[in-house]
Amino acid sequence: MLKKIAVLLVVVFTLNSCVSKKVYQELETKFNKLRSSNSELIKEKDALLAAKKELEADLETLRNEYASLKNEKKSLDNEIASLQNKYKNLDESYAVLATQSSKKLAEQSKTNQDLLVQLEEKERKLFLESERLENLQNELNKRSQEIDELKALINAKEAQMQQLKNAISSALLDFEGKGLTVVHKNGKIYVSMENKLLFNSGSWAVGAEGKNAVEQLASVLSENPDINVLIEGHTDNVPYNGSTLLDNWDLSVKRATAIVRILKNKGVNPTQITAAGRSEFMPISDNTSSEGKAKNRRIEIILAPNLDEISKLLKE
Repeated sequence: MLKKIAVLLVVVFTLNSCVSKKVYQELETKFNKLRSSNSELIKEKDALLAAKKELEADLETLRNEYASLKNEKKSLDNEIASLQNKYKNLDESYAVLATQSSKKLAEQSKTNQDLLVQLEEKERKLFLESERLENLQNELNKRSQEIDELKALINAKEAQMQQLKNAISSALLDFEGKGLTVVHKNGKIYVSMENKLLFNSGSWAVGAEGKNAVEQLASVLSENPDINVLIEGHTDNVPYNGSTLLDNWDLSVKRATAIVRILKNKGVNPTQITAAGRSEFMPISDNTSSEGKAKNRRIEIILAPNLDEISKLLKE
């Protein structure tokens, strides 16, 4: 897709302003799709966390129900023992009453039969409750295993991202204090590079020092093929005044794709990479000062783990 966009841009450079507007509209459509894809990834993460909480709540409910059923089973066991003792006593009384009148013997026999019926009913109920308790225990074990697997996957992804952050910080150590920061938050890694490290004003050609920094980053990313890489270009609010591009939207996209090409040339799998232009609309500082504008002119490289395994587990 990036290759197609690059070809379109080359055509734009050779055509009149009317064709440039058409290319701009196409790029804007592609950007919207990319931004929608990024939003879907964020929603997917939120959905995964919500599913984790829901599974944990189900697990707690099953544990409470299991404890309640154990208490009920214990009560039934005591009741059966009591009935068995009564039956034993009545049976002994029956032997004594055998010498009594046939009427009393019949009454005693009926009482004994009633007790036997009660005992059988209690035993049947106990059997059903035991069976239900066993099913709930199996379900509880299954839910517990699913939660453990989900936690293990999430913890593994988080550990992987922390290791990646450490590797990136180590690789880019020489660029600290030169407009480069590495932050690990919300399960992602944000590598921010100010334009003073990468580009001259109004340009999308990466300078030697900036290229070196990006290549150092690529050496780490090329060894992590399961990491999704989003490259976002950002500008300040000063309008683009060159003749080659239309505006800051074009400039931010061109700068993002310039970083993408360096990563690709240094061995990062193109299927991992997405390029996006944010123009001036996501500032991190005030555009009323030169310092604030310098912070807003930046490239942000957002690294996110592949969540396919977690999604598969939740669907199962």
